[in-house]
Amino acid sequence: MFFTDREQMRRFYLDAWRKYQAGQVLQPLEAMVGEVVAQHPEYHKLLEQPDKALQRDYLPEDGETNPFLHMGMHIALREQVSTDRPAGIRRIHHNLSQALGDPLEAEHLMMEPLAEGLWQAQREGREPDEAGYLRALEQLERRLARRRR
Repeated sequence: MFFTDREQMRRFYLDAWRKYQAGQVLQPLEAMVGEVVAQHPEYHKLLEQPDKALQRDYLPEDGETNPFLHMGMHIALREQVSTDRPAGIRRIHHNLSQALGDPLEAEHLMMEPLAEGLWQAQREGREPDEAGYLRALEQLERRLARRRR
């Protein structure tokens, strides 16, 4: 999913959610966004206020989670899992989902390594390190497996 500006991306979420709720025919990406939004009722009120949703800033120093970033990370993870890129992420997602009993919770755990990898790449001005990202996910998978024993 690629947009040239924040407002364009947020409008896509708002439109997809509106169409999802209305039971309209959705493109695959709209359906994915609708499902992610549906799984996050804490964001429904915001999305029902388009002007607020379009204009609001979410600054790290304010300590608030950016709902669009959070939902975008779910979408990124789902796209990675559907294509199994990096190779092995589908297996890790499956194993975490099984261990936690919920694919959404698996994604929530997987977000930290994803965010860290993206932040590092941006900070260093390079492409994300897929191998490093996969190692971090495998480490997460091993930690969860040890806790479950």
